[in-house]
Amino acid sequence: MDRIEKLRQRLHTDEAAYITAYADIFYYSGFTSGDAALVISNNDTVIVSDSRYTVQAAQQAKAFRFYDIKNGLKGLFENIPEKSICYQQESITAAGLDRLKEALGERNFIPAQERITDARRIKEPEEIKKIKAAEELGDAAFDYILKNKFEGRTEREIAFELEFFMKKNGASALSFETIVASGIRSAMPHGTASSKVIEKGELVTMDFGCVLDGYCSDMTRTVGVGKLDRKLVEIYDTVLLAQKTALERAKVGTELKMVDSAARDIIAAAGYGEYFGHALGHSVGIEIHENPCFSPKSEGRLCAGNVITVEPGIYVPGLGGVRIEDVIAAKEPQPEILSHSPKELIIV
Repeated sequence: MDRIEKLRQRLHTDEAAYITAYADIFYYSGFTSGDAALVISNNDTVIVSDSRYTVQAAQQAKAFRFYDIKNGLKGLFENIPEKSICYQQESITAAGLDRLKEALGERNFIPAQERITDARRIKEPEEIKKIKAAEELGDAAFDYILKNKFEGRTEREIAFELEFFMKKNGASALSFETIVASGIRSAMPHGTASSKVIEKGELVTMDFGCVLDGYCSDMTRTVGVGKLDRKLVEIYDTVLLAQKTALERAKVGTELKMVDSAARDIIAAAGYGEYFGHALGHSVGIEIHENPCFSPKSEGRLCAGNVITVEPGIYVPGLGGVRIEDVIAAKEPQPEILSHSPKELIIV
């Protein structure tokens, strides 16, 4: 069953979906511009954009007829009889929803974010293949950066090298702003690259990813520059053990929060529980942050086809931090780890 039919099964007979989030526009149609919307009803599929994208839509969204928005929202729905319009409350603006209601008058408007988006929680084999290819490019970028000098260079220089390599080798974009955090800045979980110069005796955390064929990669590795303080090595070893333990626990059917606790318990037992504040992992796909997640508050169990990160960390203010992250595809009997860069402590 194709994606459009799966969505139709989630809709009632008197409902049509009005889709405005880029990730879902791409998922259901293949169209790669966010300057658009989709309408999926029981008997029609429409891509809504303007004349700049007529040719692109014909090439990418062959299952959809094109509607030029210059003809107005009312005209868009003239041939769509469904009385209820399911919209994405997390992506449509208040003004956009007002315009929709004004144009369509007496129809019902139903917030239906989860019904439209949740199909993306379980990745198809072809999607996993694409994420794996993006991760392989990330592995190649990490291998490349290890051949570069770290000491005496700025964090931004290292970030630029990673980004340039990924784009030169096929990435269409970055998954997110590259994180390179060294020394005491490595205690900042989202310490995006700065002008700080990397020095001997420091840890350097690199969290980076790319978009390849529409799908994201995500990987974090922490390396040491020269001889490290014993405490930093202890932190590294603790995070590595926590990550390996969580990976072993990440089996289909396991409660999501139990995978999180497998790593969190290791870190707490080592005395660093207060320094691991974020969730263990998030799903990755068309977007860099999807559902489900590994967190203490997560509900549900790990399902075959979930693609999700495992990224414990310890961040000690004034000292430094470590994070190690891989992306896994949940399957029987063991998860497939999609990133393959070495995780034992590397001194550069």
